[in-house]
Amino acid sequence: MLKLAGLKKFYQMGEARVRALDGIDLSIEKNEFVAVMGPSGSGKSTLMNILGCLDKPTEGSYLLDGREVSGLDDDQLSFTRNKHLGFVFQNFNLLPRTSALENVMMPLAYAPHALHDRAARERGIALLRRVGLEDRMDHEPSQLSGGQQQRVAIARALANNAKLILADEPTASLDTGRGKLVMELLKKIAKENRSAVIVVTHDVRMIEGFDHIYQLKDGHIVGEKRNSI
Repeated sequence: MLKLAGLKKFYQMGEARVRALDGIDLSIEKNEFVAVMGPSGSGKSTLMNILGCLDKPTEGSYLLDGREVSGLDDDQLSFTRNKHLGFVFQNFNLLPRTSALENVMMPLAYAPHALHDRAARERGIALLRRVGLEDRMDHEPSQLSGGQQQRVAIARALANNAKLILADEPTASLDTGRGKLVMELLKKIAKENRSAVIVVTHDVRMIEGFDHIYQLKDGHIVGEKRNSI
């Protein structure tokens, strides 16, 4: 599903060259539920931006579903994001004064092959039902709890049948109980959708249940833990 080989990202800051990522080798299969952990400044955000086709590596290879994406131009990267990727953010990033259903339907308007209104609505309803929010589809974000908002965000990430779900600190704004429910939902999605789900987190409350946990430090993967259930 995803393979990184010799991935490097350097930034020039004045006369200093900062090595944000310095030779990442990583393979993740379909339906795997993976965590990337590390302290501030370890390279987690840089890695997430490259995986999400929001940035390009300085050197190395990034294969996504068998296609090399490290050398794509901005338009090609945008197409790849819309077709293959789903994002879940710490602060949910839902549109205010917009219903849960409309938030979930939003990516469908930008899909390479956009659905007509009725089909998009039906898909949005099905996704909200899948995350247990069919009775909240007309509610705006301000009328939902934090855990419910995150479930709407997860449904939105699934709108275009993403092959790779990237979750950036998805439980940081939630209490332990709601956070664990969100993690269980992401794990279920990985198994049922045969999507790779990568969670970038430093939340040690949520480290159970991953297929792999990778430790990142100073731009290197310095440790891996498997089958931590």
